[in-house]
Amino acid sequence: MKTTSLKVTLAGAASAVFLFSFLGCANMAGNDKPAQLQAASGKALGQCEALASSFKFNNTQINSAASAGAYCLVKGEMFKRKGSDGRDYAIGFEMRLPTDWSGRFYYQGNGGLDGVVQPALGALGGGPLTGALAQGFAVISSDAGHTGAQTGVFGAEPQARLDYGYQAVQKLTPMAKALIGEAYGKAPDRSYIGGCSNGGRHVMVAMSRFGDQYDGYLAGAPGYRLPNAALAQLWGAQQWAPLATAGATAPHPLSPQAPRIADLTTGFNAAERQTVANAVLAKCDALDGAKDGMVMATQACQAAFDVMRDVPACAGDTRDAGGSCLTSAQKQVVTDVFAGGKLADGSAIYRNFPHDIGIAGNDWPRWKFAFALALDPLSVGTVFSSPPTPVNAMTMKADERLALFNSVNDTYKESGLSLMTPPQNDNPTNLAALKARGAKVMLYHGVSDPIFSAEDTRQWVERVNAAQGGGSASNFARFFPVPGMNHCSGGPSVDQFDMLTSLVKWVEQGIAPESVVATARGAGNAGGVNAEVPKGWAANRSRPLCAYPKTAKYSGSGNVEDASNFSCQ
Repeated sequence: MKTTSLKVTLAGAASAVFLFSFLGCANMAGNDKPAQLQAASGKALGQCEALASSFKFNNTQINSAASAGAYCLVKGEMFKRKGSDGRDYAIGFEMRLPTDWSGRFYYQGNGGLDGVVQPALGALGGGPLTGALAQGFAVISSDAGHTGAQTGVFGAEPQARLDYGYQAVQKLTPMAKALIGEAYGKAPDRSYIGGCSNGGRHVMVAMSRFGDQYDGYLAGAPGYRLPNAALAQLWGAQQWAPLATAGATAPHPLSPQAPRIADLTTGFNAAERQTVANAVLAKCDALDGAKDGMVMATQACQAAFDVMRDVPACAGDTRDAGGSCLTSAQKQVVTDVFAGGKLADGSAIYRNFPHDIGIAGNDWPRWKFAFALALDPLSVGTVFSSPPTPVNAMTMKADERLALFNSVNDTYKESGLSLMTPPQNDNPTNLAALKARGAKVMLYHGVSDPIFSAEDTRQWVERVNAAQGGGSASNFARFFPVPGMNHCSGGPSVDQFDMLTSLVKWVEQGIAPESVVATARGAGNAGGVNAEVPKGWAANRSRPLCAYPKTAKYSGSGNVEDASNFSCQ
């Protein structure tokens, strides 16, 4: 979820369901070979402007269709209605149909709590790279059934909740394929769905619910347990607060006109976060064979690093003005927050977070400190609680709020936890349909994601593996951790990569991705510069992102700036 505006920042400001736990089918042994799908074949666009009047589909209104040179831009709405709250609702969408079409369809899952039809460019994960539209895909984007003006209230409207949860994808998918058929004279040969943060959640929902509709699923930093992650954020804010300077405030992260919020950064500042990052480096940098300012051996680092032992302690337990150490209270809060938070009975609120150098990234305090006070209360109070119940971040009791997540009544047909899953079923991860038809799954996640834990995604992969009857799910699902990266991009990382091309090759050519090359976005990067690339790195440093459980290891010789001198082991 990008953090440039409300429409995107809400991308992960909440947490929700145990969407997927096990594949659980006896016939899904890991050595079963999925079907091989044929490659797509392209075709020129047959019509554009005429689509505004010629295309007919149930509950669908095309508002405009106009040529934009390299593509046809179609805008419309589905299921216009008057909501139970008296507000006007519809599933707004736009499609971009390239004049030179590859024969492929891409559903673009958007971030936050949706509410805005983002440009249908088929944006890819990591730093800016050529999107799906430029690669010849026909692309759809939607607002998931509500507008930005309804963001704070749509959770009280049952159908709007369902559309956001999964029904917008369910309704738009067949319509989009039919529109493609009308425009090109044939339906798409291959269909893909991708997105990061809430967009990644959309993808994971589609894996479970719509395994027969897509051939490739690309999930980045998937917030597949939105309410749980948001609740952990609120719980974390309560832990940071006693460390912060009393009375210190900061601008609201979304609007300068909004009331200021408590400045939690004063309790754990940038210099102190860098001290923790340095301690992680000191313990873990060389685990991948190269002391290069990166920690590629993520899992080994978790076993090697300990906050209490390895982070410098302040003399006299008094904070240092230069941030060169942590007090015992700071160490305890960092330890507790990275554990994911606990309820009164000791049970986990959310998954633990991996230790990584990206704690020094700019996105990390935005989520942990600012959005925890501005976005997560909105999401928890208006969308994930049944019925919607306002929440005060500083006084909320996690146990009571979780009980609201789990409630189900006649007005709210699905609970907050069940919002993205079949009613009253929090663990529907049967991916048998997806696997059987030859579809493929690729997931990526920044190891230093501060809102959705990369460990949560890794554990999901392990559950999928465990469901293969003793085998591995790697013949249809692979996970690519991105060391140093924060939420969807940024941080001291190599965050520019193209997973979609690898996914297409896997789906249509049977070439399974062992790794994906990622590069840093240093000075001069054509797709946009990441100011957090460390000065000691080459501007275009590259690394292989390895398919879990393998990690990138240095060969022992050659330039450490070049991915070719690393291998996945």
